[in-house]
Amino acid sequence: MKLREKLTLGAVTLLALIFGVCGSLLISASFDATLKSERDAALRTYYSVQSTLQLATSIDTQMEYDDFVGALSILDQRDRDMWDGIMLRSADATLYRSGLWPQETATEAGECAIGYSSDGGKRLLQVSGMLTVNGQKLSLYIIHDITGIYELRQTQLATYRRLLVLTVILGAAGSWLMAAFLMRPLTRLTRASRQIAAGDLSSRAEVRSGDELEALANEFNAMAARLEENIGELQENARRQTEFMGSFAHELKTPMTSIIGYSDLIRRRMLSPEEEQEAANYIFSEGRRLESLSLKLLDLLMLKKRDFELSEASPAAIVTGVVRLLRPSLTREGVTLRYRAAEGRCLLEPDLVKSLLINLVDNARKAMDNGGAVFIISEMTPTGCAVSVTDNGRGIPRGELAKITEAFYRVDKSRSRAQGGVGLGLALCDEIAKLHGGALEIRSVEGRGTSITVTLNGGRV
Repeated sequence: MKLREKLTLGAVTLLALIFGVCGSLLISASFDATLKSERDAALRTYYSVQSTLQLATSIDTQMEYDDFVGALSILDQRDRDMWDGIMLRSADATLYRSGLWPQETATEAGECAIGYSSDGGKRLLQVSGMLTVNGQKLSLYIIHDITGIYELRQTQLATYRRLLVLTVILGAAGSWLMAAFLMRPLTRLTRASRQIAAGDLSSRAEVRSGDELEALANEFNAMAARLEENIGELQENARRQTEFMGSFAHELKTPMTSIIGYSDLIRRRMLSPEEEQEAANYIFSEGRRLESLSLKLLDLLMLKKRDFELSEASPAAIVTGVVRLLRPSLTREGVTLRYRAAEGRCLLEPDLVKSLLINLVDNARKAMDNGGAVFIISEMTPTGCAVSVTDNGRGIPRGELAKITEAFYRVDKSRSRAQGGVGLGLALCDEIAKLHGGALEIRSVEGRGTSITVTLNGGRV
C-alpha cells in the first residue's frame, strides 16, 4: 500500500471514529435529557393529581367512591392534554379508566413508582402510586405516551448515519487530495533519486514547501551535489591515473628499447671500439635518466603517503644554500642566478623546501635556450613564507598552464626529454606546497618568461 493510500485510510478511519463516537454520545445525551425531562414532568403531573384528590378527601372526610371517581373524571376532562391515560383501581375492581391502558404495578401507600411499557408498538411512561380513601387503598395510574421521543431518536440516528456516510466520503476525497498535496515533495524527491540512480547526477528535487520536507530536499540536493562532485573527481582521478600509466610506460619504452638494443650489440661484439664507447655512454645516460625517473616517482609517492613534521627553519638560509649549490652549474650553462631573501623564521620541512626550490630552478633552466637569468625571491607572510622563482625563458602557452602540475606533463616533450626532464618536477612542487598548507601560483607570458610563486602556510614562529 502506498503512503498516500495509508494517509487517506488513516485520516478517514480517524474521522469516522471520532465523528461516530461523538455523534452517538451526543444523540444519546440528547435522548437521555429528553427522557429525564419527560419523567420529571410526569412526576409533577402525578403529584398534582394526587394532591388535588387528597385535598378533596380532606375536605369531605365522608366522600364515597362514586364522588371520588367523579372528582377524578372532572380532572381528567379538564387536564386531558397533560396525560394520555389515567386509571383508578381498588384491590378488586377498576373504578375509573380513560385513554391508554397501563400495566398494573404494586405500590405501597404513599409511594410512587415509575415504569416503562410497550402497548401496540407504543412506548409508555407509567407513574403509579397509592391513595387512601375512607380507609380503603386505591391505586392511581397516570400514563404518558413517549413514543415520539424514541421516534425522534431513531430519526436522529438515521440522519446521523447519512451524515456519517457523507462525511466519510467527503473526508476520503479531502484526505486523498491533501495527501496528494503533501506527497508532492516526496514524489519529486523520489523522481530525482531515480534519475540519479539511473546516472543523471545533475538531477535535483525542487521543493518549496517551507517545512521539514523542503529542508529534507535541500539536504538531498546538497548530498547529490557532493556526490556529483565526488564522482567527477573520481572520474578525473581515473583519467589522470590512466594518463599517468600511459606516460610512465612511454617514458620507459624509448630508453629501455635503446638500452636493450645497444647492450645486445655490445653482447654480440658487433661494434667498433668507438661505437662500443658511444653505446656504453648512451646506456649510461639512459640508465641515469631512468634512475632519476624512479627516484622522482618514489618521492612523489612518498609525499602522498607520509605525514611530515614541520620544524622551525629560516627560508632565507634555505634559499642561500640552494643558490650556492646550483650557481656553479648554471653559470657554466650561461644562466645567471640571483636572489633576495627576507629574514625570518617559520615552520617548514627544510629538505622538502630545498627539493622544491631545486626543481623550480631546474625547470627555469630548461626553459632557456641560450642562457638567461633566474631570480629567487623569499618573503615572510603572516602565515609562513612565500618563495617565487622567475625566469626570462620561453614562457608557457596560456592553454597549458592548468596542466603543467600533472605528472609526466611537459609543454615541449622532445626538448624536455633531450634535457633530461620527465615532467615530474612541478608535480613534486605542488605536493610539497600542499603539505605546507599552500599552493602554486603560476604566471607566464609566452616568449617573455615565467614566474612561479609558492606559498608555504606552515605558520610563523
